[in-house]
Amino acid sequence: MKLYSTNSPTNYVSLKEAVLKGLPDDNGLFMPEVIPALPKEFIKKLSDYPFPVIAYEVSRHLLAEAIPEKDLYMLIRNAVNFSAPIVALDESKYILELFHGPSLAFKDFGARFMAQLMSYFNKNEDKELTILVATSGDTGGAVAAGFYKTPGINVIILYPSGKVSALQEKQLTTLGENITALEVDGTFDDCQAMVKSAFLDADLNAHLRLSSANSINIARLIPQSFYYFEAYKQLPKDERDAIFCVPSGNFGNLTAGLFAQKMGLPIQHFIAATNANDVVPEYLASGKYNPKPSVQTISNAMDVGNPSNFARMLDLCSTWNTMQNTISGYTCNDDSTRKGMKEVKEKYDYIIDPHGAVGYNAIKDYQEKHPNTKAVVLETAHYSKFLDVVEPVLEDKVPIPERLAVLANKEKVAIQMENTFESFKEWLIQSR
Repeated sequence: MKLYSTNSPTNYVSLKEAVLKGLPDDNGLFMPEVIPALPKEFIKKLSDYPFPVIAYEVSRHLLAEAIPEKDLYMLIRNAVNFSAPIVALDESKYILELFHGPSLAFKDFGARFMAQLMSYFNKNEDKELTILVATSGDTGGAVAAGFYKTPGINVIILYPSGKVSALQEKQLTTLGENITALEVDGTFDDCQAMVKSAFLDADLNAHLRLSSANSINIARLIPQSFYYFEAYKQLPKDERDAIFCVPSGNFGNLTAGLFAQKMGLPIQHFIAATNANDVVPEYLASGKYNPKPSVQTISNAMDVGNPSNFARMLDLCSTWNTMQNTISGYTCNDDSTRKGMKEVKEKYDYIIDPHGAVGYNAIKDYQEKHPNTKAVVLETAHYSKFLDVVEPVLEDKVPIPERLAVLANKEKVAIQMENTFESFKEWLIQSR
């Protein structure tokens, strides 16, 4: 497997270099030279295969002998060991539950696969690898859980102060060991900019071996394509022309869906559902991409004003017209999000989190204009991670899974960080 930068399509690197480096020197994003189509017979018989087998086959074709098949099988077995079930709300609306992993968020798929892959590539290195990751909520907890106590790897998580939920914050600030949390006086976009600047800084790279666990790293995107295949196989056979609605922030999740589509999964259409941070829906409507400062919302994991993976979306779709034909944009404000959460509970007796509610509202709107369509909403996180939003909206207490409940009394340990790259750089050099 070879990969190129979206800014330099003629320069190629190996999978190992792309994964451990995270970001190309030219500030582009790594993309596979080839996204192979899976055998049609495999797609046809998806229902015959358990989830780990599907994940293995997808990764085996995509990675193209970059890892010996025996090692890849063990990697998948260790990473993909929880489910992604489909739940039917009614005859036209489905929920894909992606919160059954350790941190109760879809990012467990990417974080666990990445941790296994990085550990595999890093095992013969003498110098420690430092992982930098910016989070708007769920990424931090998933990465912390995925890399916890991984030998030879230290993880630095940057998160915006006051802009993640209480339980999300506890997930990334209470582990210790090789996990360090930096509480940044700024937004997610500020955190992401600091991480990107670190990769391009010659002094830092002379001192440290740096990599990223954000979806800018290709190792995060590959496993996120797995559950599109798993979702498709669970749909009734006469309804497999369903569209996929993806609550979106940094757009790694939707980009992974485009990967799955390129690999032959017959996805008819995507909906990019955003909150007030609607840069991509605006682009789909106008053809103009205008990143802007992020706005804080109750669906905080989607508070991204300059999504990194837009560069990959352009690379995959080539033109504005192609992207328009592939993806519909939808935006939802906080009031509508609350109404969606309440409606899903009252109408279907299902508790949906704020991000999933944005997706639910999107498919309602889409299906009014396109009747007789079937839609799958990606439910990206468990509702209990957003108690401060969910309980007031539903006017009731909601159950909390034990793995989250135990965090309530744990002590938060985070380093306060100014919103400047200079402060971050100085801390990195001194702390190592």
